Amino acid sequence: MYWTLELASYLSDAPWPANKDELIDYAIRTGAPLEVVENLQAIEDEGGEIYEVIQEIWPDYPTDEDYLWNEDEY
Repeated sequence: MYWTLELASYLSDAPWPANKDELIDYAIRTGAPLEVVENLQAIEDEGGEIYEVIQEIWPDYPTDEDYLWNEDEY
């Protein structure tokens, strides 16, 4: 299983919170690349675990805090 920013971005608008099956269904319905579906299928799911945010699937996914953007300056 490997994630890239491009692959993970297909899940950024997913209906969070969601379980593994819901995310797979979302990826298929939105036309995400096959790699996204394969990555989701490779997740070890223990009893229908609910994922609140994409960082629970791919911890390296950038958040707003990762960018050096200070809204107070603008």
